[in-house]
Amino acid sequence: MQKTKLTLAGLLFLFLCLFQGCYSFNGSSLPSHLKTVAVPVFDDRSGAGIAQYRGELTRGLADRIESQSPLRITPSMASADALIEGVIVSFSDSPSQLSSKTERAVTNRITIVVQVAMEDRVKKSKVFSQTFVGFADYPVGNFTAQREAIRFSLNQITDDIFDRVVSGW
Repeated sequence: MQKTKLTLAGLLFLFLCLFQGCYSFNGSSLPSHLKTVAVPVFDDRSGAGIAQYRGELTRGLADRIESQSPLRITPSMASADALIEGVIVSFSDSPSQLSSKTERAVTNRITIVVQVAMEDRVKKSKVFSQTFVGFADYPVGNFTAQREAIRFSLNQITDDIFDRVVSGW
C-alpha cells in the first residue's frame, strides 16, 4: 500500500514537471482588434490642489497596461485603437479614527475618487465609464505617511482600472 502511494505521487510529480507551462493564462479577455491604447494625462477637477499626482496616476496606469497586457501605449489619440480618459473628481483627507481619551483624530483617511472612461475607437463604442475609489489611513501629523497614503490610494485605483480594462469584455 505504501509503495503504491509513493509510485502514484512520483507519477503525479513527473506529470506536473513534464506539462508545466503547457497551459498559459494571461488574465485578459481583450478583443484581438485592439492593439494600441492612448492614455492622456488625467485631469484634476477635485479642487484640492493635487494636480501633481495626476501624472503619477496616468503613468502608473500606462506602465501597468504596457507591462501586463498585450496592449501597447501610443501617444497619438488619432491612431489609437482604444482611448482611456480619466478625471480626478474628488480628494479628501479627513479623520478616520478618534482617540477615546482626547476625542481628537489619531488617524486620517485619504480618499481619492476618479472617473474613467474607455472607448473602443475601432468599433466606435464605449467600453465602460466608471468611478474608482482608493483610500488609505495614516497617522495624524505624519507628512511622509500622508504622501504614502496618497500613493497607496492611487495604486489601488490603478489596479482597479487595469482590472476593468482587461476584464471588461
